[in-house]
This record gives sequence, C-alpha cells and structure tokens, in this order.
Amino acid sequence: MADFSVAAMPVTRPQNPNFSSGPCAKRPGFTLEALSGAALGRSHRAKGPKAKLAEVITLSKQILGMPEDWRLGIVPGSDTGAVEMALWSMLGARPVDVLAHESFSEAWATDVVKQLKLADARVLKADYGKLPDVAAIDFSHDVVLAWNGTTSGVRFPNGDFIPDDREGLVIADSTSAAFAMDLPWAKLDVVTWSWQKVLGGEGGHGMLALSPRAVERLLTYKPAWPLPKVFRLTSGGKLTEGIFVGETINTPSMLCVEDALDGLRWAQSAGGLPGLIARSEGNLKAIADWVEGNERVKFLAEKPETRSCTSICLVIAAPWFVKLDAEGQAKAAKAVAALLEKEKVALDAGAYRDAPPGLRIWGGATVETSDIAALLPWIDYAIDAVSTEF
Repeated sequence: MADFSVAAMPVTRPQNPNFSSGPCAKRPGFTLEALSGAALGRSHRAKGPKAKLAEVITLSKQILGMPEDWRLGIVPGSDTGAVEMALWSMLGARPVDVLAHESFSEAWATDVVKQLKLADARVLKADYGKLPDVAAIDFSHDVVLAWNGTTSGVRFPNGDFIPDDREGLVIADSTSAAFAMDLPWAKLDVVTWSWQKVLGGEGGHGMLALSPRAVERLLTYKPAWPLPKVFRLTSGGKLTEGIFVGETINTPSMLCVEDALDGLRWAQSAGGLPGLIARSEGNLKAIADWVEGNERVKFLAEKPETRSCTSICLVIAAPWFVKLDAEGQAKAAKAVAALLEKEKVALDAGAYRDAPPGLRIWGGATVETSDIAALLPWIDYAIDAVSTEF
C-alpha cells in the first residue's frame, strides 16, 4: 500500500530543471563553446555554410534510418511550417481524413476544413487522452495525423493500422516523435519535425521528409490555390531538388545550424536512434513506476501502449483536486506548476493551455532519468502543499 501521508519537502533537486516541451532541454554537457565553429556572418549559399546545412540533412537521415529514396529538406517556420507546406502543396487531389486528438492536430483540421476549405474532408476526433478510431480511416483518402500528441501525451504505438497498399498519402506531424520513437517509414509518406524537440535544438527551422509517393504527388498535382514562395517545392513542373541538399528557401540561422549539428553528433555518441529511444523510454518508465499506486496523479493517456515517452502528460487525481469545479482545477494545477517553478525544480512543466489541467513533463532524450527521479517527489510535495489553498 502506498503511503498517502502529506509529503515532506524533498532534499534532492534535479541538476537540470528544464522540462519544457519546446524548446526542450539542451543535450547533457552542453555549453556555448559547442557553437564556436558556427559560420556567422557568412552567406548560407557559400560552400562552407551550405556544407553544414547538407550535413544536418545527411546526419538526420542516417540517425533516423530514413530510406535512401526519401528526400529530406530544411524548411522555414519550424514543424508548423513543414506541415503547412505539405498540406497546402499536396492536399486536394483526394478526399482527406484528418485525425484530431490534441491541439496541433486540431489546428491541421482547421487548416484543411476552414482555410483550404476542402469539401471532401472528414475530421476523426478523439478527446484528450485517447486516439481516434483508426478503423474509421479510409486509406483511399489522404490522411493527416500527429504521430505523437505533444499536448496530450498520446502516441500511436505502431503503424500496423496503415495498409501497405494505401491509395492516399499519410502525412505525419512527428515533431515530438522523431529521434525518440521508431517511425514506420514504410507506412508514412510525409514526416515533419523541428530542431527544438528531442535533440534540444533551437526554434524556427523545420524538417520535411518526403517518400517517393509524396514526390510523385508534387509532380503530378497542382493545387487550385496560389502558393506563397516559402511553400513552393516545385518549379516548372520539376521538384526543387536544391531544398533537399541544403539550399534553403529562406535564410537560415547559421548559429542554429551549428547547434543542430551539435545535437546530431551528440545523438551519434549516445548510441544513435536505439540509444535515444532507450533514454526516452527510460524516462517514461521512471514516471510510470512512480504513478503506479500514487493517489495524487495519473496519466492523461488512458492506455499504457499509447503513452508518450516525450511529452508525458499527467492529470492530478488527489481527492481534494477532483472535488473542485473546472475553474478551481485549472487554478490549482497552475498553482502546482508555479510552486515547482518557484522551487526551481521544474520550469515550464504546466499542461498546455488547451489541455486538461495538469502537468506536462518532457522526457525526450536530452533529459537525464536522474533528473526525472529527483523531480517526482517534488510533484507529490507541491500537490499536497497547494491543497491547503483549496
């Protein structure tokens, strides 16, 4: 039986209290000296800087195990920009099914229905903590989904529900999944992410990965709407190949490029993709072991197999908390997060603004499990301490 007495203030504190879900914690041992080789004050089109951009692409493909016939490019606007490029450039050729189960996938549904105004679009919704019914997907349609719900802590456990002989494209926002989860490349056609998540890079730059089927769509389909320059992936009926060898559409930050390279090289030293996955899964296990039998908290994700190992979302389950109305729960959850921040044991660990009240602890590969372990008693303490105010 768990001891449900009031938790005492812990003594041990995390060495790194950065548990934000983006930008995320820098890799262990990071210092600004790691960026001393940045090509500052140089044109990104010059030979040396362009080689750095190309190396980001090459290392990313190698570490992720991306198929050789896929193309990968650096694009503006972070993961959002990468997703938008795919939606505006490729959708409209077929009906569309959008899976919406958290804030960002809801945003893609809004784009498809209200901005692109596609008549043949279906939105398959699920509440926070759940995944949409994958049996309802029509794979003769294009499919848009978030592989890992950054704001809900719910992920697809595998790609078994996606048929190999699908007719439509599968566009997967994978920003909080790439480098922490084993993405099923054969089941996907467009994969996007940003530098600021699992490898702890800086914001503003996105990555767009295209399967041969996605490239074929770009070459054989022209949207009915105009495309701004930053969305254009083709020119004169041909793929703009330069995007996929380091010739970016807009001017990138060479300081951020150097930082991305530092993160990728660290990823190699950490055991590549298997090592990164093991680190993230270890963080999830530490939290799962603590949650089991804990009266104060539970996972937002209802099924264990769907629990994210990066954006780990918790709801407060203490008896005093569940008796509060919705407004009271929102205030109490914010008070818990504020106390953790005041004590400098967890910065930016509150639930996303649209999610149910609770906590969101980033467990990506740059986070040390020892810091997760040091944080958890503080959450017990904070929940008990805040209870006296409600």
